[in-house]
This record gives sequence, structure tokens and C-alpha cells, in this order.
Amino acid sequence: MFGVWWKLGIDATMLALESQQVIGLRLVKLSAGGAAAQVEAQRMVSEKIMAAGEAAILVATGGSAAGVVAGYRRKVRANARRLAKG
Repeated sequence: MFGVWWKLGIDATMLALESQQVIGLRLVKLSAGGAAAQVEAQRMVSEKIMAAGEAAILVATGGSAAGVVAGYRRKVRANARRLAKG
């Protein structure tokens, strides 16, 4: 049982660190302004709404906190890769 909680703690910590990376990359993009910044701002808001909905459905259908964290981490890592490319 301890291992499950340990993994959840590590995954939540990694989510926090990875999220900070995405926030930094998004701030750079948004501060540049222009059409690309507008698209990124709209994408950011719609992604957050979709991710929250998916997490709610997961929990409502018996999913675990670990599943929610794993789903968010997948999305955050994808954003980090996309934003790092430019």
C-alpha cells in the first residue's frame, strides 16, 4: 500500500514541476503577443476546460486520483514538447 501512495506523491510532484515548465513556455509565447499568442491563450483555456471535464468523468466512473494525475501529466508533457519546438 505504501508503494501506491509513494508513486502518487512522486507523480503529483512531477506534475507540479512539469506544469511550471509549461507555464514558463506559455508566458514567453503570450508575452510576444500577436496571432500566435491569441491562439495559445484560447488553446490554454479550452484545454483546461476539457481536462477538468475528463478528470470529473474519470472520478465519476470510479477512476482513481492516480489516474487523474496520470492524465494531466500526459497532457502537460505534450504541451511542453509542443511549446519547446517554438
